[in-house]
Amino acid sequence: MCSNRKLELERILKMRKPARKALIIVVGIVLMHIAGCQEAQTETPGTKKDRLIAAQNIELKKQVAQRDKQIEDLKARQGKQIEGLNEQHAKQLKQEQKKVEDCQRQAQGCQEQLGKKMDETVGEVLTSALEEGAKIREENEALKAQIAELKTKLNQPGEAEKKE
Repeated sequence: MCSNRKLELERILKMRKPARKALIIVVGIVLMHIAGCQEAQTETPGTKKDRLIAAQNIELKKQVAQRDKQIEDLKARQGKQIEGLNEQHAKQLKQEQKKVEDCQRQAQGCQEQLGKKMDETVGEVLTSALEEGAKIREENEALKAQIAELKTKLNQPGEAEKKE
């Protein structure tokens, strides 16, 4: 019977070990909970303010980060707008330069045409003047010949009368 009793005692002791462990764990949890509640109750107003300020600081940092992101986005958009305006301005400058070059070419063409027309006109005037001069010379020669003929005719009747 002794051995039965011993076995039974050992079995009871083995059963008590898990119960003890569970009891110790439960007591530990209860003590930690009580200590946590007391700590929350023993919190000073300064600590509450510090926590509130810390929470506000975190919120403000988030807002600053959002604003910084908005600023970067705006800068990027403005950069793109500036690039677009620069491209548009460059195109307009090219168009204006092209117009200036076209006007210069037209002006040069007009000057060349004017020079040609002036040359033609001067040439025509000179040619007509030379032709007119030649006609006048011919007419002058013809008149000289007529004058000479008339002089000879005038002189001849006097000679004819002399012969008579």
